[in-house]
Amino acid sequence: MTGNLRQARRRFRTVVRNGFTLLELMIVISIIIILAAVTLPQYQKTIMHTREAVLRDDLFKMRSLIDQFAADKGRLPQSLDDLVSERYMREVPIDPFTGQKDWAITTGDDPNSLTGEQGMTDVHSASAETSTEGTPYSEW
Repeated sequence: MTGNLRQARRRFRTVVRNGFTLLELMIVISIIIILAAVTLPQYQKTIMHTREAVLRDDLFKMRSLIDQFAADKGRLPQSLDDLVSERYMREVPIDPFTGQKDWAITTGDDPNSLTGEQGMTDVHSASAETSTEGTPYSEW
């Protein structure tokens, strides 16, 4: 009987030594929560800077294509769809802040027109949000 009792105690000690205590688990979970709390704001800031970089790049490219269209065709485009239909770009990009193709278009007098026609002179984001620099995206 004593041999069986000793064997049972050895097995119990082996099982206890292979597991984690509640305190150890709580410490590990606390460390993970602290690391997540520290990295989450930095991650969100990185995402915002990335979206701003995409917006800057899209605006630069669309403005360049408006100028190219005007130089090639001798008139300003009427909309972004003109740039797509004339194959200056494959498709209208999605605004990274609104998630849609709803760009704010500025129209003005066409300097190449003899009859005083109007056309698209500039493009802006339709977002009402403010950038990390403090300026509205709609003014970029």
